[in-house]
Amino acid sequence: MILCDTAAERAVLAGICKYGEDAYLDIADIIQDTSFTVDSNKTIYQCLKNIFDKEQSVNTNIDVASIFSSAQEIGLSHAFDKKDEAQHLKAVLDFPVNLENVRKFAAKVRKLEIARLLREQLGEAQDKILDVTGNESIGSILSLAEDTIFDFTNLLNDVDNNPVSIGEELDEYLDELINNKVDQVGIPTGFPVYDQAIGGGLRRSTVNVIAARPKTGKTLLSDNMGFHIANKLQIPVLNMDTEMTKEDHINRILAMMTEIEINQIETGKFAEVPTKSIKVNEAVESLKKTNLYYKSIAGKSFEDQLSIMRRWLLKEVGLNDDGTAKDCVIFYDYLKLMDTQGMSQDMKEYQVLGFMMTQLHNFATKYKVPIVAFIQLNRDGITKETTDTASGSDRIIWLCSNFSIFKRKTPEEIAEDGPDNGNRKLVPLISRHGGGLDDNDYVNCHMKGWCAKITEGKTKLELMSNNSNKDDGFIVEDANANDQEIPFE
Repeated sequence: MILCDTAAERAVLAGICKYGEDAYLDIADIIQDTSFTVDSNKTIYQCLKNIFDKEQSVNTNIDVASIFSSAQEIGLSHAFDKKDEAQHLKAVLDFPVNLENVRKFAAKVRKLEIARLLREQLGEAQDKILDVTGNESIGSILSLAEDTIFDFTNLLNDVDNNPVSIGEELDEYLDELINNKVDQVGIPTGFPVYDQAIGGGLRRSTVNVIAARPKTGKTLLSDNMGFHIANKLQIPVLNMDTEMTKEDHINRILAMMTEIEINQIETGKFAEVPTKSIKVNEAVESLKKTNLYYKSIAGKSFEDQLSIMRRWLLKEVGLNDDGTAKDCVIFYDYLKLMDTQGMSQDMKEYQVLGFMMTQLHNFATKYKVPIVAFIQLNRDGITKETTDTASGSDRIIWLCSNFSIFKRKTPEEIAEDGPDNGNRKLVPLISRHGGGLDDNDYVNCHMKGWCAKITEGKTKLELMSNNSNKDDGFIVEDANANDQEIPFE
């Protein structure tokens, strides 16, 4: 039989019989009876497992009689009726092996089992490929093989399922923290007050959700955060966009960098003014050096979208030895149902969105990558600022690490905070890692739609406490003809 090592299988069984509990506990988290390719070995392991599951403590010298007795208990006594089976058992008991090598042999047996399972799965993938009609997207076709391979990588890493003491290696963990101090745990977004509220920036293995009404500026917020991370921190950023084109993002980012009106950039009229032309050319050279990536996912199935994200991690970011991604951030703008695929009378839209959020969360956890996902606020979000304003599914709130609302400030709020303290507000409502903000508090933000720039100011409560000191306020440019609100998304 291919993909098997009968000598390694025999060494594992011999080690358990010779060294008892010490050997069994050392390999029980790696293999099971299906890991063995020889039927006799499977039977012997089942008998040994029964012995250790039944007894509180088994030290050494498990003999033929103990195995025969265990076989009788689990209804496998007939397995040793034949003479050659009894001889095989005696050969196992006499097989020489050192205790320190038993786990190594068990790991080899497990890996060979994974290889056999993968071979079977690839065979099933081949059958699925035969069903391809040609109407599918290229991404869907490639995912038939990719999903099989990447799902199986978990088997290679997930071999230690034992609970551990919370105090185990605690001193080493504290030393690691002390010797590798950081300003904050997660990746900074360029919005420090927001970062602090959600627990220190964008942490690994998290989905950070920001909800907004249409035409509020959530894509501009995504561009501002993404550019800060890719440019200042030199961390790769992928922008997955369901609506805007690559050119739309380029125009906005160049406007943000130069503070030249977007319409002058997209019409090319900036070139008529030498100083503006110099600014744009310098911004272009700087933008070329950033690790900022874009991909339109309009009309693509969610499985295709996950494949795109996975390929980007492998090709552009790179993986660590444990299969997790190196530092990077994915912006997903925005979570919505692309088509009716996967929906039926028994599957409603909110359920599909819930499953999408579950897959997004699982992806973030598997590769330990932070994801910023934008969603739409429902109509209640016009006046309310609660989690039930999230459009789609409660599962979005359940699985996200933090949930914030980005919206326009009302005329009353602008008057109360002062006209120099922004026209937008960012409201962190819930956070698994951070303290959030106090009730009725929010982060003031100023959006200059004409140049696609959003800057963070003080919180509402900070402004109230510092109301006597105008110089400490959030200062923006004086209103002028350029600083008109444009409904850029």
